[in-house]
Amino acid sequence: MARLALNYTTDMEKAMQENHGVGFAEYEKSLAKRLEIEKKREESYRNGLKIVTDMEQKVHR
Repeated sequence: MARLALNYTTDMEKAMQENHGVGFAEYEKSLAKRLEIEKKREESYRNGLKIVTDMEQKVHR
């Protein structure tokens, strides 16, 4: 598997550990982990959009 060409900081490493329980090296090496994490990120993003849409609808009533 090709390595990701990403520069990451210690803050990014800390965030990966806190939010997903894996370090960047494991994320980079494991396609299964990468897909799992990206699926969770996508769900979180969509939930955030839904919350914003719901709030905007309530404000404009």
